[in-house]
Order: sequence, then structure tokens, then C-alpha cells
Amino acid sequence: MEELKPEIVEKIKALQKKYAAMGQDLESYLDGLLYADYLTYWDYIHLDTLLSLQTPITSMPDEAIFIMYHQITELYFKLCLHEIDQIGQAKEPTGDWFLNRVKRINRYFEALTKSFDIMVDGMERDQFLKFRMSLLPASGFQSGQYRMIEIGCTPFNRLVDQQHRDQYEDFTKEDIPAMYSYIYWQAGATELSTGDKTLTLKQFEEKYNKQLLEMAEAYHNKNIWRVYKMLPPEEQKRDDIRIALRWLDTNVNVNWPLSHYKSAVRYLQKDPEDIAATGGTNWQKYLPPRFQKRIFYPKLWNDEEIQDWGKGWVKEVVFGVKGE
Repeated sequence: MEELKPEIVEKIKALQKKYAAMGQDLESYLDGLLYADYLTYWDYIHLDTLLSLQTPITSMPDEAIFIMYHQITELYFKLCLHEIDQIGQAKEPTGDWFLNRVKRINRYFEALTKSFDIMVDGMERDQFLKFRMSLLPASGFQSGQYRMIEIGCTPFNRLVDQQHRDQYEDFTKEDIPAMYSYIYWQAGATELSTGDKTLTLKQFEEKYNKQLLEMAEAYHNKNIWRVYKMLPPEEQKRDDIRIALRWLDTNVNVNWPLSHYKSAVRYLQKDPEDIAATGGTNWQKYLPPRFQKRIFYPKLWNDEEIQDWGKGWVKEVVFGVKGE
């Protein structure tokens, strides 16, 4: 019988010590290893289940593209929330640790923004306009994970409609329920003629309002900006950290909404009666950042940058006009 290598014996002893400390029997765990099947790639990531989740409701081939891209988007959002959760749990974060996690979120959003041409150029317009009407009142507006990302990134007053933002400059946790009634995204899902909530918004609020409000309260003192302010003063002044936060602000509040705006310009007419194709949301007033001026970290931007929020991107990418 071949003699065990010393390094293997040492590892077995280490395992025995580990399980003994938990009151567990190492021999039973070794039996489990003997009886267990080899792990496969497809079982580990549940591939068969994943590939079964695309169920178009029309006969239009391009609807499958639409479904898969939105599923990919939600997985990237889950990755972002995974990092936001880690940041929120930090007790004594270092600058490097904080920077690495903000960079991860940026990479996820950059991947999404750069891949959005799958939506813009990857579907036939006629097919999209037909199958999209079969999906009403569903809309990407109803992505609860995107709202969670926003809440995890910034103090909650930055998500209040700008008409009410100033009155909550020095808000407390107790103010959050009242502030939630002025949340900016409500304006993106109201009917133009009456100002009433669309069914899209009503469905969203019924499913997510309680969860989002609880998250807003939970992240009052642990959103990304609050954790940034926990860093030592010299770390807060680091250019690389400030640039990463500015880029996060741009990714979430400019690049991503305008990718959708570019798609809407491509596929949808601009007449109010055609707004139904977005699930009833008023995308022309809701998506362009210059209207909402949703800015997570205004203290990292100068007055001119805030005033011209998103304008250069709109001119160059949506309308093909190069900035001066």
C-alpha cells in the first residue's frame, strides 16, 4: 500500500482538529466524500434550470432576446447588491477595500451599458413593437433590484423628487417614510392627462414598497456614501476613491438611464399616445438625467457639472452631436 505523503497527513490532522473543535467526527465526513458523486459544471450552476427560464408569450423570435437580456441585467444587479451589502456591513473599512468594491459595481454597470446594443441593434423594430404590446403593463421600470441599488448607494434625500429635495437636506431616519411619498420614480409612471398612477406603478408599489422602505431605513447609516465618510480623512481625499464614486454616480444615474433612452428613441415614436408601449411610463420625461438631476454625490461635482448633468452624453450618444 502506498504510504501517504507527509503533507496529506498534516492536512488530515488539521481537518481532524477542525471538526473536533465543532464536536464533529472527521471519519463521517470522509465517508461522505467517498460516497459523493463528482461535481459537474452544469449541476453547480443549475444550467438546465437556467436555460429553461426563457418563456416567450408571442411567436416573435426576437422576444427571446428581449427576455434573456433582461434576465442577464437582473443577475448583474444582484452582483451589485452583493457588493453593496458587503460595504454596508463594514465596521472599519480601509480605503483600498472600499475602492475595490466600488470598482466592482462600476465594472458590472459598464458591462451592462456597453452590452446594451444587444437591445438597440439586436432586435427588429417591427417585431419589438408587436411583442412589446403583449407585455403590458410590465416594464423595466418595475425592476426592484435597480431601486435597491439606488437606495444602497446614496443618502435617501438624493432620491426624493427635486421639487422636495431641499426640505429634506438635514433629514433623519424618522423622516424616511414621509420622504418615500416623494420618491423620484413616481413621476416616471403617471398618466400624462390625469397625473394618476399607471397600473405599472401600482403593481410595482404593491410588490416592493414595504421592502424598499425597510431597506431605506436600514441603509440610512450604511449606504455607500455613509461608509465613505467612515474612512479616515486622508483616505476620503484620495483621488482614486473620489473618481470611482464619481464614475459610480455617472454609471447609475447617466449612462444606464440613457442607454434605455437611446433604445426608446430607436424603437418608439415620441407622441404621447405611444407611451403605452413602455408600460405606461413617461420615458421622455423620466429617462433623461437632465430632468431628474438624480445625483448621488453632489459634493464630488462642481456647480457647472451639476448644472449640465448628462447633457454631453445625450448630445453625443443619442443625437450624434460631438461635445465642444
